[in-house]
Amino acid sequence: MEHMAALTAELLETDRTAGARRAAPAALRAVASAGRPAPPGIPAADRCALMELLQVAAWILFDAGHHRISRRFSHRALALAHTLPDGSRSVELLVLSVLCLQEEHLGRPRESLRVSSSVLAGRDLPARVAAIFHVREARARARLRQGRRALYSLAAARELLADGPSGRDPSWTWWFDRSELDGHHGLALAELGDLDAAAALLHEATAAGDAPAYRSLFAAELACVLARAGAWRDADAGLSGLVEAVPDIGSVRALAALARTIRTIGRGPRVPRALRDTSGYLAEALAAQVRPAHPAFRELRRP
Repeated sequence: MEHMAALTAELLETDRTAGARRAAPAALRAVASAGRPAPPGIPAADRCALMELLQVAAWILFDAGHHRISRRFSHRALALAHTLPDGSRSVELLVLSVLCLQEEHLGRPRESLRVSSSVLAGRDLPARVAAIFHVREARARARLRQGRRALYSLAAARELLADGPSGRDPSWTWWFDRSELDGHHGLALAELGDLDAAAALLHEATAAGDAPAYRSLFAAELACVLARAGAWRDADAGLSGLVEAVPDIGSVRALAALARTIRTIGRGPRVPRALRDTSGYLAEALAAQVRPAHPAFRELRRP
């Protein structure tokens, strides 16, 4: 158990500081070293430690763009959770929250909504956990163009978060703070077409100081929203600050958002030459990040 806990802590720190692209190969190696799913006969503490390792690896692989194996690890974690006493199953909710996010990201908002709504309907959730699932619900509803209901879910999340931490909040909710909520609120509004309000919230989300590496996503999405709005000067300022940062961006979701921004600029009317130049530099920086898959990912190409 101590070995798996140490692996999990190391992965979390790598992901927090360097991002998923750097942490993904280590995540695969960590899970491989832990072996196949533990049978119910071994101590619950060992099963819980393996569940947590699988959850962290699944999150990292999701943000690194390796969705098939990420889902495999998530479902292994859920299967382990079902062998544990209720008091040891808190991380099951974190696994479900990542699966919700992944389904919405992959264009399956109805499945994301099904999971998030079932969690909210069937459990006595701690406030911060409930807020997380209200955000997941809002993102799915925004994708489904259920604007009023998406805004209702976001308001519920903001009210729950305003109450501050409680003794019932699991330790794994540490990452869900005001900046996280602002970022997802902004993304939901962008999906609904309210670009000015989305940009304001994404700007707030990027202003946090010592944020986890994956929040580069919010800066990338802010640039995309500004380009969609035709705010060329602001878009240029944002992208100029990101060009040199591209090699250090650990979130594949963030890199994909930057690629979308380039396409938006390419289609835009009366785009200033300076922004077209910046967009070109950014395209070159993104192209330089295309590398052969790490050997640890060879199994992803198997049938």
